Amino acid sequence: MIDDLQLLDGFRLPALGFGLYKVPLEQTEEVVVAGVAAGYRLVDGAEFYANESQVGRALHRIDIDRSLLTITSKFWGEESQDRDAVLASFDATEKALGTAVDIYMIHWPRPNRNQYVDVWRTLIELRDAGRVRSIGVSNFTKEHVGRLIDETGEAPVLNQVELHPYLQQRELREFHAQHGIITQAWSPLGRGNVLEDPLVQEIAAAHDVTPAQAIIRWHLQLGNSVIPKSVNPERLASNRDVFGFELTDEDMARFEALEQGKHYGTTPDERQ
Repeated sequence: MIDDLQLLDGFRLPALGFGLYKVPLEQTEEVVVAGVAAGYRLVDGAEFYANESQVGRALHRIDIDRSLLTITSKFWGEESQDRDAVLASFDATEKALGTAVDIYMIHWPRPNRNQYVDVWRTLIELRDAGRVRSIGVSNFTKEHVGRLIDETGEAPVLNQVELHPYLQQRELREFHAQHGIITQAWSPLGRGNVLEDPLVQEIAAAHDVTPAQAIIRWHLQLGNSVIPKSVNPERLASNRDVFGFELTDEDMARFEALEQGKHYGTTPDERQ
């Protein structure tokens, strides 16, 4: 396992970052400052999270070489998905952050609208104009990603999806691996539900780590990128302290047996 991952476009992605979904506005700035202080170099945001201005303020407080950080955002597209809407959303995100966006993603495919390929073409345009370094997607199925590749010749550098021991997305991960796409896990702890699993607790105890640390380590050993969320500075630091132990092959097999196909978040077909 390594602490950063090679992207299709030649850049690298920190394997472990932290997410800002549902982080309250009044806490966002301090969470970002604490996360970077704890050693994270990947900050995962989105237009929909409505806290990008707070992220921007935090970034201007942090005394670190900006090139060492990877800042992401996502196009929401609920009202409109045409080119002008994408460009306007990107402009607003860039202004709110007060810095360049390193990775920009389509947040949801919204398949019934049948516009995500055109949205993808606009992201390609932004990248080719030098306005964003890398482009990816979020919550896309294998079929959605395959259509992007077939119709544009361009694969996303990553696909961020719900993924945890109860929802392991094996077929999608295999497809990603075939195309050099990084699988990035949101809700990597199953919104906390997997922490109470007796098997996870047993594996964690055997390594003298927390259940969250054991699960995050499982993600990393699979080759995933992973973005756990916490508003607690101590837990943020604990979630990153996963490089001092290694799960055994038996541990990994026991994790694999936890698959339930269980979603705790919205599925791609539910978001239109």
